[in-house]
Amino acid sequence: MYYAKIAYKILLLLYFLAFASQNKANAQVVIGTPNLGFSQACASDAFNNFSTTFVFSPPEALEASNQFTIEMSNADGDFTNPTVVFTSNAGAITSSPATVNFSLPITTAGENYKIRVKSSAPVSTSAPSAIFAAYYKIQDSPFTINNLVSTAAFCLGGSYLLTIDNPGTGTNDSPLNYPNLTFNWFKETGPTTSVFVAEGPTLLVNEEGTYFVETNYGTCTSNSFSNRVTISEITSGEAIAGISSSLGNPFCPGQDMTILSTLSGNSYQWYKNGIAIPDATDQMYQTNESATYSVQVDLGECTASGEIQLVSELFEGTINVSETNSLEEGETLFVEITTTASAPEFEWYLNDELIPGESEATYEASEFGTYKVVVSETSGCIGSREFNFEIEEAIDQFPDVANIPNIVSPNGDGINDTWIIPVQYTSGSNTEVLIMNNQGKVILQTNDYQNNWPIEQLEISSVNQVYYYIITPTNQNTRKGSITVVK
Repeated sequence: MYYAKIAYKILLLLYFLAFASQNKANAQVVIGTPNLGFSQACASDAFNNFSTTFVFSPPEALEASNQFTIEMSNADGDFTNPTVVFTSNAGAITSSPATVNFSLPITTAGENYKIRVKSSAPVSTSAPSAIFAAYYKIQDSPFTINNLVSTAAFCLGGSYLLTIDNPGTGTNDSPLNYPNLTFNWFKETGPTTSVFVAEGPTLLVNEEGTYFVETNYGTCTSNSFSNRVTISEITSGEAIAGISSSLGNPFCPGQDMTILSTLSGNSYQWYKNGIAIPDATDQMYQTNESATYSVQVDLGECTASGEIQLVSELFEGTINVSETNSLEEGETLFVEITTTASAPEFEWYLNDELIPGESEATYEASEFGTYKVVVSETSGCIGSREFNFEIEEAIDQFPDVANIPNIVSPNGDGINDTWIIPVQYTSGSNTEVLIMNNQGKVILQTNDYQNNWPIEQLEISSVNQVYYYIITPTNQNTRKGSITVVK
């Protein structure tokens, strides 16, 4: 009898537990409409954290495995293919109300988004939230149009195409690099007012005015906007073609070239200090030199021209020696660099090999060869300049030769390039040296011969040329003969 009562109580307990479990399995939970913790969601790389609060009942109906998810509609508020922007850990949310944070996908762009809340155990879905604007500002910095040229023109009855630069100039972060973005063009109506003109990455302008474009982030404010371009219609004469420098003006060249740009046209010709630059016939021209640059632009039925005084901020520098220098064996050459560079550094090279330990503005050169010194500015406008010079072994202009040569080969090979005669007839001896061609015309007549004839390169033909000399020293012991000039 005792064991029968025990069995009965166990059976009753198992029945109660099964009944309770069945009731929980069949339990329902109701989730209220989510409340938004924001009026509009304007996300970016710097900020992408938004909250929503929702209630649910009864909390005890939630199973231990339950997860809450936040789903976001498409830009039209449709949940056919929703995007999950938040999922809780299993059993993490057990009390109501609950507040969770979520982030926007980078493709978010629209004015009519909604979110809703879903539970997994038991399965339940809330009503959609209120509509809200949401944008992920994937590009949120100023950008350039028209190659940063602030003016443009079109001929009477024509038009001008404004375009967003891609990639643009300098450090321009072109929004065209982000395919999901759209753009709104505006025309200024006053110093602080403007009107919407059109959408798209380009704008065909046929009315004078000042135009600009913004990335379309709807009601979200942003820094994604372009420079202004003032466009004129040419009825007569020649228009002004603006010129911009990608590195500014003055510009810091560093290791880069600045890009000069002008308005769009049919053809172009660039000039430097008034002289046409060969093959510089594009809308852009690269340079790192200070000068006055101008451009002529063919617009079709009319033309435009512009000019810019381009100034480089790179430091100035000079070297105190010539490009080519001659030294006798054992002599040295003192070389000094004078520069306006800020915190300059110096590197000296001989035959393209760095000279160890030489880092000052001066150097005592003693070896024959080709030298180079690189001066670098290490603060401010970072950049460098090179100075080159060469040291050659000095040639003895008055060697002690015994005989008067009758052959000269002025071909620059260092052998018999000039007519070298004994020193008793050269400079300081007051000897008259006379050279004539084969027709008797005097080519050279001097009492101070420097062993340097022919001073200039002769036009040597395939036929050897013959010249005649008369050497008359002070003792009147005249010497005569011929000189054959060969290749």
